[in-house]
Amino acid sequence: MTDSAPEPRVRRAAEVTYESVELAEGLQKGVLLSDEQETPNFDMRRFVLEPGARVPRHTNEVEHEQFVVDGEYEVGIGDETYTVASGDSVLIPAGVEHWYCNDSDREGSFLCVVPQTVDHITVVE
Repeated sequence: MTDSAPEPRVRRAAEVTYESVELAEGLQKGVLLSDEQETPNFDMRRFVLEPGARVPRHTNEVEHEQFVVDGEYEVGIGDETYTVASGDSVLIPAGVEHWYCNDSDREGSFLCVVPQTVDHITVVE
């Protein structure tokens, strides 16, 4: 994290590179804003769930705030399963088991904001 006030900035979509996420086949991640853009407290990422993508049950050491941008898919949080769609918001507290499943024939995507700290992922299943 930086101690000085950041400069305002706009990062264009064409500047963002998406990479496959090892945790699950069919999951891509693009880092929209992070330390590289001198954000002081949070990272913002966009995840893309291809049709048929399944992200296994796992935990993170940091909370996640998410906003569904496109599509409709299931997200499991703790013992509950939710169908989420474009415009929905999701809070996943730190340490809570969660997973994703896109059984639709359309791509799903969400923005995910997390604190800038080391995060360890533990796969549960």
